[in-house]
Amino acid sequence: MLIKKYTLWIAVIMIALVHNGYSQNKLAQTGFQFLSVGTDARAAAMGDAFTTVEGVSSALFHNPAGMANSNFLVDLSVSHNKWIADINHSAVSMAYNPANGKYGVFGLSLMWVDYGEFLGTMVWRNGDEYVDTGEFSPSAIAFALGYAKTLTDRFAVGGQVRRVAQSLGNSVIVDKESSTGFSTKSNVLSTLAFDFGTIFHTGVKSLAFGMSVRNFSKEVKFQDEGFQLPLTFKMGVSMNVMDFMEGISPDDQSLNIVIDAVHPRSYSEYVNIGGEYAFRNMFILRGGYVSNHDEYGLSYGFGVQKFGLAIDYAYTPFGVFDNVQRITARFSY
Repeated sequence: MLIKKYTLWIAVIMIALVHNGYSQNKLAQTGFQFLSVGTDARAAAMGDAFTTVEGVSSALFHNPAGMANSNFLVDLSVSHNKWIADINHSAVSMAYNPANGKYGVFGLSLMWVDYGEFLGTMVWRNGDEYVDTGEFSPSAIAFALGYAKTLTDRFAVGGQVRRVAQSLGNSVIVDKESSTGFSTKSNVLSTLAFDFGTIFHTGVKSLAFGMSVRNFSKEVKFQDEGFQLPLTFKMGVSMNVMDFMEGISPDDQSLNIVIDAVHPRSYSEYVNIGGEYAFRNMFILRGGYVSNHDEYGLSYGFGVQKFGLAIDYAYTPFGVFDNVQRITARFSY
């Protein structure tokens, strides 16, 4: 009865979020948008439908509860994302599982962004109406500590706390109290953000449900106008559809289908759908789709893994922008 109620509750909320999302306009309500960009190649190839994927440290970027069922003492992943407009996203995550989960799984993650170099200017009363203020390089970083634990053989919880910071360079502003008439303002801002989530295995074959809340924080501001981080709610469901085929072992072949309903603060609701086919746990093909987005929707990828080493690649056509490519190297022991 509990499983049926939980399943019905998840299904109703997912349908309501999706239906509601196409009638709301919530653009440009948050900052620190680099936190919404996925770096992990495996997740990106699956359309970022990753809320119920377990056993890897990169779950910290999607649902920290996904670390709880790790089968390894240490899981380490390093990712690089060649994002649009020559922006480079990089990330590292690690999960440590002492005593085979008896004390839970401890994790840490690091994400940093290189936006490249920009030429600063300011208004000036000359023939060009501006003067150069020099080059500057905006950047962003997020460092987190996480923890996850299985409370029962079906239910796992997890969370992490992140220190998030962004630097947008310096601004030269008019200051009547200054001897020069101008002053320099440093546009650097940092704050704490919190992520948490759960995963519930129904006991019906491999069917699992999950939810996560990411980027929960207080309001922050660079100058006068305050904003919040890109708070995002996700609810997901997943299953290995090979469970319905007799005589096929999960170690032989598996086809995991994952569906996430996403409720962001600064954008209309949408759905992530992902699939992952694995042959002998060595060769993996992936595909995904993100609904309600103008410039991208489909994504593709593959992976190869053996002896605790894995390489994953993801390719996302991005409309009028350059195609986005991500690569992740993973080591598990």
